[in-house]
Amino acid sequence: MALEFTTSCLQDSLDLFRFYKKLGEKAMAQLSDQQLYAVLDPEMNSVAVMVKHMAGNMRSRWTEFPLVDGESPTRNRDSEFVEPPASRTELMALWDDGWQRVFAALESLTEADLSRQVTIRGEVHSITQALHRQLAHYAYHVGQIVFLAKHLRTADWQSLSIPRRGSAEFNRRVGEGKASQR
Repeated sequence: MALEFTTSCLQDSLDLFRFYKKLGEKAMAQLSDQQLYAVLDPEMNSVAVMVKHMAGNMRSRWTEFPLVDGESPTRNRDSEFVEPPASRTELMALWDDGWQRVFAALESLTEADLSRQVTIRGEVHSITQALHRQLAHYAYHVGQIVFLAKHLRTADWQSLSIPRRGSAEFNRRVGEGKASQR
């Protein structure tokens, strides 16, 4: 993620949400359809289950945000951890729908809205606190997706950041970029 100086919590949050969305997509793109459903042990969630859970959370938290409690009475959280969609196409449709709700809600806000109150599971939060809560939650699950994808791809994994033993090359390229900007 290219760092851009900002004093806007809202803009920074939007940029981070977009970063984690893209990171998850890049990890999932490296997996076969079969690997989307793989687990390392019986108590672990597959990538498909994590996506289903994240989409359910996004649908609950961001639909009619910030006017209604972020825990929708129609949400059945336990069902998010069983029977994920049967195909990559269905899975990615869930993923896209969830993220669309995140961005629609956030793009409708202004900096002045950040101190407003929103309720999540009966607890009062400022909108800023709600943003941070959800950023941490999604980063946690995207990290799980990346970890599992990397494990499943082993030697075929294409790094999503600076690969091992790649810092010197990265630093050289950054230095060249700064020199060309002068």
